Amino acid sequence: MNSVSPARRREVLDALRRGAVPSAGLDLFAVGLHRFETAVGEDLATVAAGGSVFKAIRGEYGSGKTFFTRWIAERAKRANLATAEVQVSENETPLHRLETVYRRLTERLATATFPPSALRPVVDGWFYALEEDVLAAGDVPPDDAEALDRAVGVLLDQRLAAVSRHAPAFAAALRGYRTAMLGGDQATADAVLAWLGGQPHVAAAARRAAGVRGDLDHFAALSFLQGLLTVLRDSGHPGLLVILDEVETLQRVRSDARDKALNALRQLIDEVHSGRFPGFYLVITGTPAFYDGPQGVQRLAPLAQRLAVDFTTDSRFDNPRAVQIRLPGFTVDALVELGGRVRDLYADGSAQTDRVMALVDDAYLGELARAVAGGLGGKVGVAPRLFLKKLVGEVLDRVDQFVEFDPRQHYALTLSAAELTDVERNATRADDILLDL
Repeated sequence: MNSVSPARRREVLDALRRGAVPSAGLDLFAVGLHRFETAVGEDLATVAAGGSVFKAIRGEYGSGKTFFTRWIAERAKRANLATAEVQVSENETPLHRLETVYRRLTERLATATFPPSALRPVVDGWFYALEEDVLAAGDVPPDDAEALDRAVGVLLDQRLAAVSRHAPAFAAALRGYRTAMLGGDQATADAVLAWLGGQPHVAAAARRAAGVRGDLDHFAALSFLQGLLTVLRDSGHPGLLVILDEVETLQRVRSDARDKALNALRQLIDEVHSGRFPGFYLVITGTPAFYDGPQGVQRLAPLAQRLAVDFTTDSRFDNPRAVQIRLPGFTVDALVELGGRVRDLYADGSAQTDRVMALVDDAYLGELARAVAGGLGGKVGVAPRLFLKKLVGEVLDRVDQFVEFDPRQHYALTLSAAELTDVERNATRADDILLDL
């Protein structure tokens, strides 16, 4: 791990210290994901070549669904795809309102170069690419701004012809954005770009200037997604990975909203498989209860049929190419391996490398892993977050800073209810647990 930059190492360790999943650097300690590498690579190659892929991730709370999807996102960015991670929720992002999902998607849009929201640089990059294509054709003098602008407008219409048949407002908004930018009207350009990203309540004057009306609705959202994929592709990003995380929250909404959301998901999957969205990789995550229980996928037979996979067989032989894949969850051995990778990453950036490696050896990692799992009622599957949080913030940091600190002598693991998630709290029966190592 000597090739890891100090900034990247610090970002990863800071996230673990907070008990969060790092937004980058997950390949440094991806444990147990080798079985999925080939299939994910094939999916990304399919998307980059203009195909479309849908995948459902299945795992209990704490099994690493967020880690896994962010690991896919890192690989997608290395392939120059854009990504967006959207948290599904009843109030903020209801799945049955696809216009809201699209809005969250544009807010969370990221590339290898630009963090969220990357919508503006992507659109600006697209117009730059259009100008370059016009100039490369040799029909327009480089110093004739008006002719260049007209030619770019013609090319814009050509590239978005398929989208404009269903959602002419998408191309109109892009033309309005470019006109405002060329005219130096930054406020109007900002407002039009916000409208293009699905934001509601955009000033009427800006909408009039772009020749569009109203707000984006449920049906136009899919056409706008088509348009966004076209813009991404022409600006150098061959595809888009969208992660709809925590879809199991649908089980807790009103029955009418739940049924609409399940049908919207079915519609979205069918559109992906129909080829309407070239360069689109859609991933959803959910618990087994969501896929198998009466309040989830099973409420809508056509959706259940599309996601059906037999998981009664030996998990060692699960098919990573299946439409639905399950994450096996952590064992103590996997926790020790994970802890070893984090320890090595930490040691490589520490002035006390030898002490870190000696005092936090694999045997101690095993003790800590078993203690954390024991504090959570023996449920190893929900232990990784707390295990890494304690390892970095309470063990490695102290070994690094205090010469006399020995975790076997001076550290006793304490789990407080205040620091636990709901799932972790449910796994234990006591508010405060003291475990001597």
